Amino acid sequence: ELTVLGRAHEFFQICDQEGKGFITQQDMQRLYPELPLSLEELEKVFITLDADGNGSLTPKEFTTGFSQFLLGQMALNNEMMQQSDGETACPLKCKETVSDDEDEEFQFSNLMDQLGAKNILNDESDMKQLWLQLRKDKPHLLPSFEELLVRIFSQLQEADNEKNKMECALKKKIAAHDEEIQQLYEEMEQQIKMEKEQFLLKDTERFQSYSQDLECKLVSKEQELEQLVQKQKRLEQQCTELLSGKEETKVENTKLKLTNQELLKDLERTSHELNLAQQQLQLLQEEASRLHEEKEMEVYRVTETLQREKSGLLKQLDFLR
Repeated sequence: ELTVLGRAHEFFQICDQEGKGFITQQDMQRLYPELPLSLEELEKVFITLDADGNGSLTPKEFTTGFSQFLLGQMALNNEMMQQSDGETACPLKCKETVSDDEDEEFQFSNLMDQLGAKNILNDESDMKQLWLQLRKDKPHLLPSFEELLVRIFSQLQEADNEKNKMECALKKKIAAHDEEIQQLYEEMEQQIKMEKEQFLLKDTERFQSYSQDLECKLVSKEQELEQLVQKQKRLEQQCTELLSGKEETKVENTKLKLTNQELLKDLERTSHELNLAQQQLQLLQEEASRLHEEKEMEVYRVTETLQREKSGLLKQLDFLR
């Protein structure tokens, strides 16, 4: 029964090659080359073992149920062998040899389990061959050999534990280093962003100041123009009133006409100055737009330079790591 449990455990390991801790119906098909059962029969066995119907088998469910299945198969095979015509021809020595082989297999498997060899060795065939040879030819050396194996695997286990500790420490160190690099990268990004914002803020403030000055000048010229227009209207009104009056006011009208002409000249001059101011404002706006584009290009070049410096720094950090 112990041998059957060991075999059931081995069959579970064959099915669970991924180390999930459970097997599915598809995983159980991997036993097709190991057992004289068809895929349909393996499917029926899985359904029988899956008592709760959740579609998976735990190691306990599989080992217990499959051990009972193997014992039943062995009992059935023994019964068929006893009922066969060649039952008398089968020597007892053959059964004893099979039993001895199974006992040796169980003892060696139990020894490997106690030593934890399955977690260290990929192939146990050479060790098994040496163990069987000592058991057969020199059994008095077998305890010494097993004691030696205990010491060797104990040291290997300690070395494996030490390696795991070192790997864990290295992973922690790498994680801390990556965190430091990430922090440095974020600081560089923040610094680039702040410098860019400050650069743009200074240019924006300067352009706003130019624009406000030009707007103030334009408002002042518009006010002057409005005053001149109002003054011209008043003079025109006075001229109309004087023309409808007495002829003796012709001299005064002439003076008013001259004054009106002068005001017209002033109005034209002011209009011309206003046009010049508007043209100057447009030129200044175009100049501001051009300067803004140049500053954006300068910001782009500064950003690109900082990015190259950051890339070089990251490469150096990677090299140091």
